[in-house]
Amino acid sequence: MRLLRYLPLLLTLSATAAISDPVTFNTATGSMTLQDQPQSIVALDVAAIDTLTALGSNPSGVVAPLFVAYLDGATTDLPVVGSLFEPDFEAIAALRPDLIVVGGRSAAMSEALSAIAPVADMTIGTDTIADGLSRLEAYAALTGTQEASDALQSAIAERLDQARAMVADRGNALILMTNGPKLSVFGRDSRFGWLHNDLNWPEAVENVAESRHGEAVTFEYIAAADPDTLIVIDRGQAVGDGAETAQSTLDNELVHGTKAWKSDRVIYLAPAETYIAAGGAQAMIRTLDDLIAALAASA
Repeated sequence: MRLLRYLPLLLTLSATAAISDPVTFNTATGSMTLQDQPQSIVALDVAAIDTLTALGSNPSGVVAPLFVAYLDGATTDLPVVGSLFEPDFEAIAALRPDLIVVGGRSAAMSEALSAIAPVADMTIGTDTIADGLSRLEAYAALTGTQEASDALQSAIAERLDQARAMVADRGNALILMTNGPKLSVFGRDSRFGWLHNDLNWPEAVENVAESRHGEAVTFEYIAAADPDTLIVIDRGQAVGDGAETAQSTLDNELVHGTKAWKSDRVIYLAPAETYIAAGGAQAMIRTLDDLIAALAASA
């Protein structure tokens, strides 16, 4: 009789266990499986926070500062669990997450964080668009938001097609990052290489040295490259270090002599989206929108 009293509860628990299926998803280091769909995800990566909030599934904890203004509204009331480089282990443990997401700057902490909960390295590599779309699919599986994911993937694909059509027959391009007075260029094998690879946009200079921080160059290098279009990312503006702006840095005679400057084809991409949150669903859409608007304006 005592057992019969608890039979409804036992049946409910048994049914819940029966419908709880493992979740398998791709990470930067390979396939990963969780026994249940996570109810609490701590995100220590900006691109991860970007995509999760785009899916309508806010993380249980986030890092700060994010350096990305468009995420402020979605993350203002979320618990802060450290910074991009220094996770707060006690704060993370207090949230009792089912999954901890790291990426890029926080990936080095994976092993230490695994003592708290399973850790997924969702780093966005040099293939930004492909990696970003792969992470989007993974987060959709983790959060049960496939419909929202499909809509985001369609939005990104449409914009890629539009941008690709706009750069056809436009000539070559040079990707340049400024950091105050410092200059570096990036080629097709870099974190910004999607601008060449996914848009079929020829390089003004081939065989740019592959480096996460780009190849350091001079104004003379830019003049000699003489690109048809100059794509600029202002790192100083992204991190708010008070350095002079890219517009100020590039306002000199050597740059003025390039085809890009003379034809008003210098495109400044939003640095937060392009540099800090690269690979996030919202970042990809916003960057492509900026690029399309700039291409239209300089057509």
